Amino acid sequence: QVQLVESGGGLVQAGGSLRLSCAASGTIFSANAMGWYRQAPGKQRELVAAITSGGSTNYADSVKGRLTISRENAKNTVYLQMNSLKPDDTAVYYCNLRSLPYSTLNYWGQGTQVTVSS
Repeated sequence: QVQLVESGGGLVQAGGSLRLSCAASGTIFSANAMGWYRQAPGKQRELVAAITSGGSTNYADSVKGRLTISRENAKNTVYLQMNSLKPDDTAVYYCNLRSLPYSTLNYWGQGTQVTVSS
């Protein structure tokens, strides 16, 4: 079984920064992708950023240049550095871990609230 524990959410003013962390524990498959998704009230959950165990990344267009995803494989931990935050970034952010290449195994964290005030 795999558990994902997120931390780092909170309230910040527009233009500010936050750093989210997600630590995975349990039996971690070597080929995987870890990522962050978010869900705002009344909206569908959407991908923010993801990074594979090999280091390949992809980002939503809306966050490119402002948010940066990274990971420490030895710690099974993924980070999301969020700079120049906007009110539209307000959402619950969820950590995700999935096996590659077919996402046969897929796990979610409990979510952490990020609120950006204008």
